[in-house]
Amino acid sequence: MRLLKVVIVLVILILAGLAGYAYFGDMSSDPKEMRMPVQLDLGAAPAPAAAPAAAPASEGTPAPDAATPPPAAPPAEGTTTNDDDLD
Repeated sequence: MRLLKVVIVLVILILAGLAGYAYFGDMSSDPKEMRMPVQLDLGAAPAPAAAPAAAPASEGTPAPDAATPPPAAPPAEGTTTNDDDLD
């Protein structure tokens, strides 16, 4: 039991010391002026993104069309479409 009290006191002292060091310790850095040259390329067009490789579709099922979004879910019971606005 006495050992447990010693451990608890040590833990409290360590936490108090850590809090004191964080509060009173000098952890700020001195400000330094830094100058770095930056090259801007404003006239170039953005590079085209590489198209992802499509997996071949099986013969029996047609591939889903990426341009059409999935259908919207119906409103919950007891609500109308005006109740579903988040604005």
